[in-house]
Amino acid sequence: MNSIEQPKQKEYKDFFSFFLTAILGASINFISQIFYRKFYDFDASVFCGYLTATVLTFIPTKRYAFSAKNTGNTGREAIKFLGIAVVALVVQVYVAKYTLEWVATPLFHNVHELWREKGSHVVGMGFSFLANYFGHKLLTFRSTGVYDKIRFRSSRQAEEKI
Repeated sequence: MNSIEQPKQKEYKDFFSFFLTAILGASINFISQIFYRKFYDFDASVFCGYLTATVLTFIPTKRYAFSAKNTGNTGREAIKFLGIAVVALVVQVYVAKYTLEWVATPLFHNVHELWREKGSHVVGMGFSFLANYFGHKLLTFRSTGVYDKIRFRSSRQAEEKI
């Protein structure tokens, strides 16, 4: 008799599936940031790498990580996905920037700049992963009822004007 409720098997599967799609996104993010770094400063290259990964991982995240391929709400999910992605982007850029500025550069000043930047980028990606996972799990690929309330309220207001 264990009084602590154990997580359901589906939650482990969802997390693992999201982790696999996040590895795809992280790989795209990591590699494209190196390319963008040739043209932009560190902050802008992290930003561009993140955007590239976000665009390329929406469908795999929807289909595989959250098994939401047949919801019929792809438009709404894409908007919510982008909203959560913006929050996670801010998390990633600022965590990476301040990790580089406050941790990597002062503590590892003898290490080549590329490695300090990539290490800081990975730390930012880790925090972004958490923001993305919980945001998508709690908002993006589940019905929150907000859309239906807005639609109901706007239709009721339209009826009152008639």
